[in-house]
Formats: sequence, structure tokens, C-alpha cells
Amino acid sequence: MFCAIDFGTSNSAIAIPQGDAAMRLVELEPGHTTMPTAVFYMVEGPERDGPPRAFGRAAVAAYVDGIDGRLMRSMKSILGSSLIDQTTDVGGGRGVKYLDIVAGYLKYLKTMAEAQAGQRIEHAVLGRPVFFVDDDPARDAQAQAALQTAARQVGFSEIHFQYEPIAAALDFESSALHEQIVLVADIGGGTSDFSVVRVGPERAKRLERKDDILANHGVHIAGTDFDRRVELAAILPEFGLGSFGPSIRGAAPREVPSGVYFDLATWHLINTVYSPQRVAELRSMRDFYADARHHERLLTVVTERLGHELAARAEGAKIAVAEGGTTRIDLSHVERALAVMLDEREAVQAIEADLARIVDAARVTVRQAGLRADQVDALYFTGGSTGLRLLAQQIGAAFPAARAVRGDRFASVATGLGLYARRWFEGRALSAVASPAATSPSPPAPPKRRSVRR
Repeated sequence: MFCAIDFGTSNSAIAIPQGDAAMRLVELEPGHTTMPTAVFYMVEGPERDGPPRAFGRAAVAAYVDGIDGRLMRSMKSILGSSLIDQTTDVGGGRGVKYLDIVAGYLKYLKTMAEAQAGQRIEHAVLGRPVFFVDDDPARDAQAQAALQTAARQVGFSEIHFQYEPIAAALDFESSALHEQIVLVADIGGGTSDFSVVRVGPERAKRLERKDDILANHGVHIAGTDFDRRVELAAILPEFGLGSFGPSIRGAAPREVPSGVYFDLATWHLINTVYSPQRVAELRSMRDFYADARHHERLLTVVTERLGHELAARAEGAKIAVAEGGTTRIDLSHVERALAVMLDEREAVQAIEADLARIVDAARVTVRQAGLRADQVDALYFTGGSTGLRLLAQQIGAAFPAARAVRGDRFASVATGLGLYARRWFEGRALSAVASPAATSPSPPAPPKRRSVRR
């Protein structure tokens, strides 16, 4: 028995075999085959195989309902960082390693899949971004090794990796009627990954597809970065970001220190702002602010631990203006009647530099494949952040001859990983190929640049 896991920055899914030729996505929550990549550690409650926890939508609901505890999101972004082996406070006097947080989430996915499969699952294909970490091969390798360690901790004995955009290409190929070259844009919560892949009905029958992968490239910029930019641009100025202090003895006013605001806008650093030492330091900075309301609002956020809620409201605002229009960001949980307005133009201005880097990564991928922009037949969009209208439009404008196709933003990668897992494990079994180590530590290496005859 085997499975395929899409462990995403924002959402995750797991696929298992169904029948003789198909794969199906596991229902992780009632009516849902994808689940937020979120864990909520509760301060109170009995320990069962670890601290009391809720996962997915239940984790987010526990946080929104004000249950005492700590919400963890975007755990994937910790892979490849020095935080992965560190212990963090999850409340109730409990400390948990970040690696164990990842492992606990994977175990939940595995347990749900085993319950629906009716048997133990020990073999898995895991998706991974083209780069966990930009421009640092050593840290990128460490990130994959950490994910593999977490998967082994929960009982997977054989683990194989595949690039997430390659998986999306396999999902696209399942409905392709003729051979074509597709640029897959997989833009999720943590990374924007691109692959140029040759697909077609005849090629789909092959187990080995390395020659059809013409190029891979990506950047570590995506949805959570957009949320961060929106929060910094639209919300945190109401709490003092970018403001100035009073003029002292005729000297020019100094800008308020910005470090706390950048930490408040970064999911895995928000909790650091709540430490007693940090709060005491912020209290002592009253004289740094010309507008006392900014300091008061900031103290309310750190003393009442509202940082994650601000980040969530930035994410909600980004989604609200993704297709155009204007939204009101309600901040009355901090101060009565406090709110700010955000429209699509302002959101795009906040993320303009990020959008440019993502579009440039798409162009680089095609060049690495030895192709011109007009030689791309199709653009296949997947990942939650491709719902941002102007992002998809800007990528499309770079390849005007390509047909734009939208996959399931949250399930295309998991579906494609399932197809790959079936071919990988059953194909090897049929060819009677056995490996003593039974582990493939890395996905196929990105091929060298080549020319493609059309």
C-alpha cells in the first residue's frame, strides 16, 4: 500500500489507490479533500501521543474561537532554516521541536489515509518545491532531508520525492489529447515553481519521464509573502510602521524602529514578539512615537497576542481584492471602530516587486529549456495564489501564444503526485526491480538546458 502527499505551505492533501488504475484524494475533513496546513496546540487537555492538538480547519476554528493555545501555520517554510531543530513554546508549559510539529501533521494525514484505506501505509511519494531555499543548495538539501526525517518518524519506510510542478504537469497530461509543451505555474503559499514539460497521450504511458522534463526553476516567493506585503503596506502603518517620533531639541524626527513590525508580519516569528522581554522593551519605547495611539495599538497587539489575527486579516483582504474591487479590513478587535480600506491597485503596488520576480522566473524556466516564449503551447496554472487575477495575467502576457488552462488550485498537485506514485511503485513491482535501501532520497535531477525541435 502506498500514498502520495502534497504537504503545502497553506493547504495539504493525500492520495491513495482506488481500484486497479485510479487514485483518489482522501477526505481529510467532512466534505473536504484538502486541509489547511495548520496545527493548534491547546494549553489544556489530555496528552495522547503528544500535546493536545487540532488540525486543519479545526485548528483555525480553535484559534478564532479564542481557545487558549498556539496556532502554527506555514510550517513548510521552516524546512531548511535553523529553526527546524529548535524547540518552541506551545503553551501549558510544553515545548515542541518544529520538526516534531511537521511530523505530527504528517502523521495526521497518514492516519486519515490508513483509516480510509483499511490498512497500514508504509510507502509514500512526497511533493517538494523546485527550491525549498533559493540560491543555497546545501540548505535546500537540508530541507528535503528534514522532511524525509519527519516522514520516517511517522512510519514511512520507503520515501520518494517528486517536484510539485512536475506532478501538476501529470495532472494536466491526464486530459491532453495530443503532444504539446506546457509551462506549469505552481504558485502556492511558499514558493512559485515553474516547469517546462513535454506531455501527451503516448508519453503518459512511460514510467521514466526524465527526458520530458525540459527545465525546472522557481523562487521562494508566493502567497504568504503577498500576505506579508499587504499587512506591512495596509495594516501595520496604523500601528506605527513608517511613522516618526517627536522632534527633540530641534533635531529631525527619527523613524520608529521597524523590526517588531516585520516580525509581526512573518508567521513563524510572530510568537517571538510576545516574550516578556520583548513586551517590556516595547513598553519602554513610548517616547519613540509622536502619535501615542500607534504605541497603544501596538501594545494591545503584543499583550493580547493578536499578531496571528492581523496576519489572517491581511490574507483575507488579499483574497477579497484578488479579482478586483475594494475591501474593508476590520481592526476593531484592537481598537473600537478601527479599520482600513484596501483595493486591488494598492495590493498590487504592495506586491509589485514580488510579481516581477515571479514572472521573470517563468521566463528563465523557458529559456533554460532552450525555447522561445512562442514555443510554449499551454500555461497550466495551479496553486492557491494563481487565483490572484493580475498575477495570472502578467504570466500570460509573457507567453501570448500559449493557451491558459486552470487546474484545481488546491488539488492538482496531489492528484498528479498520486498518478506518479502509482506508476512508480506499481511499475517497479511489475518490472521486479528491488532496492535494498528502498529509498530514493531526491527527485529526478533537473535536466540540463537543451534545444527542442518543433
